[in-house]
Formats: sequence, C-alpha cells, structure tokens
Amino acid sequence: MFNRLFAPLVLTMLLSVFADAGPALACGADSDCTVSGRTYRIALPKGEGPFPAILYFHGYGGSAEGVMDFTALRETADRLGAALIAMDSAGKGWLIRNAPRRGLEDSDIELDAVDAVLADVTKRFEIDPKRIMAAGFSGGAMMTWTLACRRGADFVGFVPIAGTFWAPIPTDCDNPPVDILHFHGTSDTVVPLAGRAIGDTRQGNVEEAVAAFRKAAHHGAPETVDAPEGLALTCDGSSGDDGTRIIVCLHDGGHEVRPGWIAWGWHLFMDD
Repeated sequence: MFNRLFAPLVLTMLLSVFADAGPALACGADSDCTVSGRTYRIALPKGEGPFPAILYFHGYGGSAEGVMDFTALRETADRLGAALIAMDSAGKGWLIRNAPRRGLEDSDIELDAVDAVLADVTKRFEIDPKRIMAAGFSGGAMMTWTLACRRGADFVGFVPIAGTFWAPIPTDCDNPPVDILHFHGTSDTVVPLAGRAIGDTRQGNVEEAVAAFRKAAHHGAPETVDAPEGLALTCDGSSGDDGTRIIVCLHDGGHEVRPGWIAWGWHLFMDD
C-alpha cells in the first residue's frame, strides 16, 4: 500500500530534479554532446554566464576527450573565464579541402558541423555567440585557418598553431579581413613552415598563407611585435582593413602547443 501510494510522488520529484538540472547534465567535459551526428565536449568556467568561449580543434588522431584531458589548457581557459569547447573531427583528421586521399574540393563537411555545434552550444549552455575565439593545433590549425577563410565573421579571432591549409593556398576566401595570431616552430618536422608532401597532397606554406591574407585585407609591411615576457617568441605583425591584425610568432622548438600562446591571443582579441 505504501509503495503504491508514494511511488508516483517519488517519480515526480525525481523527474523534477533532472528537469531542473537542464541539458548540461546530459553532456559536458566528461561526456559527449551530440548534434547532427557530430560530437563535442564543453568545460564551463566558474561563475555565471553568458560566457565567452574558445572553440579548440584537436590534431590528427586526437579527440574532444583528449582536449578535455589537456589539463593546462583547461586551467588556462578557466583562468580566462572562458568556456572550452572541443569538437570531434569527422575522421582521424579534419575533412577539409585537399585533405590527403579524400579528393575533397571544399570543406563543407566540417564547416556544416561547426555551424551545427555553435548553434547547439549556444542553445544548451550560457555561451555568448559574439565572443568566441577559434584555435587549434596541427591538423586543428588547418581547421582554424579554414574557418578564418570561410567563417571569419563568426569569431573574434583565430589562433592556429603549427598548421595551415592543405596546398594550394585558397584564393577564394569569403571573409577577410580577420584577426590571426599564428605560432610555429622553426624546427618543426611534422608540419614544417614550408610544408611537406603527405599522401597525394601537400601541406601548405605558412608564409604563403599569411601573405595571401595580408594582401586581401590590404595590410602594410609587417613590423616587429613584442611578445609577452616569458614566451620566447620572435614575432612580426601587420594591420589592415578594419584594424585587423595578422601576427606570426616563431619559436626554435618543434611541433608543439602551449596554452600560454592561446592566452595571449585571447587577451589580444578579447580585450579590445
């Protein structure tokens, strides 16, 4: 008798608790969010939203789960008061134009996925859609450059690290001018500054990509830029249409990413 009388009440209370928890209970930093067949993860900072965000793209063979396990990056985003959003690529690598053995003539597979994730994340969570920065490492930097080319208006800035387009460098980008802060190691042999052959295609030349974007946005000649103390970088930068900046920073290391570089990009683009 007791169970029959109170079971409906208990069920109602439990349903109420889960409803109040909202969609964030269903996914987050430790479990996948799914939209349009693609998965992503999100770590929210302390405090109250709406939050600005870093949309970060993993390298070849990586994952959104792996990004969330990158403790130093998680801690950096939290100190910045930023949500960290990480997507999973469609394959081991991002399926963008001229990707090896794919024969892709456009990047629509990944661009459509980014559009869906951004729409979903701003619906599920308290994310400010006007304050999102894109960043990525290696193959994820190629995705970041692709967004700078095709979705420039959707982000406050771009921080690609150790990667650029698959060759040839596109000449038909939709959205320059954009703000870009690019990092690369002069000893990088995985993605050299000049690129290298991979399968049936080739990594693009970083200097050519930067020059194309500078030309499109009518930048002047680059000048020396002082990096924040402690980052051990040699940088040059230029400015052009709409006050946009393109800064390239080199270090003497190899194929690596440091959260401090992303933090500098954040302050450079978000603090304006």
